[in-house]
Amino acid sequence: MSPMGGSNRPQSIMEHEDLTSKNEEKRKGANIVMNSRFHIQLAVGTGKMGGAERVVCVACLQFACTDDAEDNVKHAERLVREAHAKGAQIVLIQELFEGYYFCQAQRGDYFARAKPRKGHPTILRMQKLAKELDMVIPVSFFEEANNAHYNSIVVIDADGTDLGLYRKSHIPDGPGYQEKFYFNPGDTGFKVFSTKYAKIGVAICWDQWFPEAARAMALMGAEILLYPTAIGSEPQDPGLYSCEHWRRVMQGHAGANVVPLIASNRVGREIIETEHGPSEITFYGCSFIAGPTGELVATADDKCEAVLVAKFDLNKIREQRHSWGVFRDRRPHLYSVLLTSDGHVPSSNGYAC
Repeated sequence: MSPMGGSNRPQSIMEHEDLTSKNEEKRKGANIVMNSRFHIQLAVGTGKMGGAERVVCVACLQFACTDDAEDNVKHAERLVREAHAKGAQIVLIQELFEGYYFCQAQRGDYFARAKPRKGHPTILRMQKLAKELDMVIPVSFFEEANNAHYNSIVVIDADGTDLGLYRKSHIPDGPGYQEKFYFNPGDTGFKVFSTKYAKIGVAICWDQWFPEAARAMALMGAEILLYPTAIGSEPQDPGLYSCEHWRRVMQGHAGANVVPLIASNRVGREIIETEHGPSEITFYGCSFIAGPTGELVATADDKCEAVLVAKFDLNKIREQRHSWGVFRDRRPHLYSVLLTSDGHVPSSNGYAC
């Protein structure tokens, strides 16, 4: 039985179809999104149901980075234009795409890669591109703010306006992913940005493992969740492959909050010289777009460059989200334990209980 008191569980507005299929009858009336590099899936709306449609086309990029910022920005711009040609209105580029993922090493000289937000050349370039193409483009960058440094993202609206900044909240620290050496913990709190096409919640990489972040953005009105990412092999354990775990966690965020979700990851092998010798990560890509029940709508593989595109009727999804009752039936006063680290909530006499 559904939480609405019946068995008519709300169906996803997305339908999937293999684009390699030659069955034209199945394709009839569908909005087909093609990707020339490899197979992706098809997403279509199932039609109106109580109100006008508000269909938004989103895109997710995936590519291998060099360690030359100009080359990478040009590469990103080319793929943004390709996404635009496929109809995309919101496009997500991967985390820290200006160069190699330098956090494999603790090196003081890598702080020279950071730049202030104001006047940042990549942000300015993407502002011009967003305005030209009438697209929303979140831009990940290594931010310098006086003596502080952040793993940050600026959201650029379709008219080129800088809508604001989010600084990564959860900072990992482990072999190959030594971000605490470079980045202060973010101080912006979670953010939702009202763009021309949708309200979007944008968080960064390690944030994606925390359901609290996704729920916070959904509570603030996010209609789509976006996660730029840099994740791959583990230098200390070549046998550890987290890709499926990584993807399932975010599919859960989409389903639990009844919102589409986009995750953009890089591919390729990157070697960084560290104080202990060379360190190597092979980034596993597998970027994807999930629908509002967590279903995979479009997926990339673990090696190839990709431009994934999908369409969502946000009004239809809003109706489903409200009908499903997960926000209606929340009990916030029971969740105080989430404000603790050890699960013990202080009682009125000051002792943990």
